[in-house]
Amino acid sequence: MKVLIIDDEDKLRNLLSKIISFEGFEVFQASSIKSGLKQLELEEIDVIVSDVKLPDGNGVETAKIIKSKYPAVEIILLTAFGNIPDSVDAIKNGAFDYITKGNDNDRIIPLLYKAGEKAVLNKKVQKLEKQLGEKHSFDKIIGRSKSIMKAIDLAKRVATSNTTVLLTGETGTGKEVFAQAIHLASLRANHNFVAINCSAFSKELLENELFGHKAGAFTGAAKDQKGLFEEAHKGTIFLDEIGEMEIELQAKILRVLETGEFLRVGDNKPTKVDVRIIAATNRNLENEIELGNFRNDLFYRLSVFAIPLPSLRERSKDIRLLAEHFVSWFAVKSNRRALTLTEEYLGALERNAWKGNIRELKNVIERSVILAEDEILTLDTLPIDLQQDNKDSAMTSTFSMASVEKTHILKILNYTQGNKTETARLLEIGLATLYRKIDHYKIS
Repeated sequence: MKVLIIDDEDKLRNLLSKIISFEGFEVFQASSIKSGLKQLELEEIDVIVSDVKLPDGNGVETAKIIKSKYPAVEIILLTAFGNIPDSVDAIKNGAFDYITKGNDNDRIIPLLYKAGEKAVLNKKVQKLEKQLGEKHSFDKIIGRSKSIMKAIDLAKRVATSNTTVLLTGETGTGKEVFAQAIHLASLRANHNFVAINCSAFSKELLENELFGHKAGAFTGAAKDQKGLFEEAHKGTIFLDEIGEMEIELQAKILRVLETGEFLRVGDNKPTKVDVRIIAATNRNLENEIELGNFRNDLFYRLSVFAIPLPSLRERSKDIRLLAEHFVSWFAVKSNRRALTLTEEYLGALERNAWKGNIRELKNVIERSVILAEDEILTLDTLPIDLQQDNKDSAMTSTFSMASVEKTHILKILNYTQGNKTETARLLEIGLATLYRKIDHYKIS
């Protein structure tokens, strides 16, 4: 463990250095705040033992500066004349402890060990937080297709603002992954990210989960309980599947968006919060408005910045990248050696419709890894329906009428840049017929 002593009294500094060195610690010295800060830049210090009164500043105030720049470092402050206000300020500023010279000399070594243990723990937490941040950052979103890159670009642009975001797309397209990445790239990254699936609760339970309750609000409510909005204060709350929320509860969400206030269940005093809302849905909310299932005013507040996430069918070029990633992940998880994916296997994945999108692909690959023999993923490790689809595809001759029709549809779709209405017009068929053929031929 590395210890830095900052004291302008040479004799005391050298004495402390010898005592601490005898305990096996690596000791560095500085006679001023300026030289101490320089040492921090050069060495990975664990604990600082610093005098309060130094020639170029006050140790209590410096503790705040050091902790803001080096949060893992623990600081023990020494003073010749201890007083309560200074000790309180020292702890507030992040110091590990505050002791008086002479009176507390026997406490220094035990304190060093305790502070060192905390510094080591701080570093572990920092490392885990960094790994978590990397796991959920934009760089970890897999894909290079135009549609996914466009979605990532939009999410990056809105991340640093406080704007409400609405993520739309089919189930399994990665809406929570995007929400976490937006949070971690925002100014709220150091505060909580709280997620809830609105479709998993009844109206009453969801209201209690979101807003909490006052003691006595209902049978069994023995004490006050915070809701997720309070847990997310200063941070972000992710409301997944908001299209499933009961319309009466939508009014409370609207109030939070408009005023930053809500009422706990059984309370008549509003609670104020500072929360960014990211919502997601796999439903067409405009259709739900027409059906009377979703509030028009809430939709416009949520969709200030809407980001549509593409289905896997719209980004089939990314299937290979995703497959390779999931295979590596599950191989490590199951203590398997590196696995090989055959071209036949990858081809079957690329031809599948993936109605469950990335989530379904992930589940299929996990199954394949479990069944794989000789460290190779073959067609036989896929579910029967995917194997059959591949065999049916292989039986279709390139000279067959079906093959000609598929090629012609692809050519017209390419010509219209994916505009299906215009494609149907040029083919002189109905739009519904075109969609059926696209689904039948698995055109992405």
